[in-house]
Amino acid sequence: MKFKSTILGQEEPFLNVETGADNQKNHFVEEIVSIHNEELGEITSSNLINDAILIIDIQMHFSSSQTIRTEMVGEAVVLNFICCNNVEAAIDDVESEKYTTENTHNILYTSKLNATFKIPALEEINYLSIILSPNFYSQLINEDWNLHQKFSKNILQKKTGYLTPKYVPFNSEIQWVIHEIKNCKYSGSLKKMYLEAKIKELLILQLESLKRLENKALVDEKDFKKLLEAKRILERNFTNAPTLIELSRLISLNEFKLKKGFKMCFETTVKSYVTKLRMEYAKNLFKSKTSNVSEVAYKCGYKDVSHFSAAFKTFYGFTPISFRKINIFTKLNLLFWELIEVFPVIDFL
Repeated sequence: MKFKSTILGQEEPFLNVETGADNQKNHFVEEIVSIHNEELGEITSSNLINDAILIIDIQMHFSSSQTIRTEMVGEAVVLNFICCNNVEAAIDDVESEKYTTENTHNILYTSKLNATFKIPALEEINYLSIILSPNFYSQLINEDWNLHQKFSKNILQKKTGYLTPKYVPFNSEIQWVIHEIKNCKYSGSLKKMYLEAKIKELLILQLESLKRLENKALVDEKDFKKLLEAKRILERNFTNAPTLIELSRLISLNEFKLKKGFKMCFETTVKSYVTKLRMEYAKNLFKSKTSNVSEVAYKCGYKDVSHFSAAFKTFYGFTPISFRKINIFTKLNLLFWELIEVFPVIDFL
């Protein structure tokens, strides 16, 4: 697979990568693209490449609106994750929504991709695309083409198309796996094993999310946008989340439609979603900081430590104190082995 992106008016592509070019790329090779231009803006792309997988994590910020032309030669299945709004996208021979919606995803099959993206000025643009060879994708789904019959037909007939007509919202599980992929700390064979496992996990979550929404009657388009806004409000303010009444007022949607629509679109209740966001934040605080349980509870929006501890145990299956002890022990163990590598034990006998 060859992937190339070029800004209209520029001679050279800012992104030009290829998978399967040689056997040395069986392990992941990392390539960083960083462009800083005062007149144009900034582009940063972190690319992970091996013989069957291409992971592109790209951020863009332009001082003026730009048009990007993207081409891909060779068959591929693309797990697409959009983390920004208002990008006008057009893919040749494919019917899709005209403008992107923040925190949504879909799966695309293409035999030869030609796409145009109109990027607005002064917007933070972020895309994550995981591009898989059809053979690797076939292995991931255990060659069970009945998982998505219409999409499977497109693949077998080499016809470019999406799994579902519309991009659908992330759930918290998808967001967490994306975070894990972007922050993988392994190298070599372990990195390959880890990323392949995470890609499979992400695909399972995508297929589950896409298939459920595909089989449901979607809410009214205007209401759907309001529900997306409600989700974004919670993600920005989960440590001090608004009540249902306050949230319904903020998005101008009645409480009944908010509760029913949120559950239908995002596979969870408003209360459960806030709890998940808080618990994931708590886990990160325990893993990366030396904060005690009371401090973490306060930072996550709990006034009562016992309520936080009960919620944490219900969510993860063990108390925050137990998790903190396990995490500290793990860090000390890793530090011990790092010291052993730096200062090996000398046998004086």
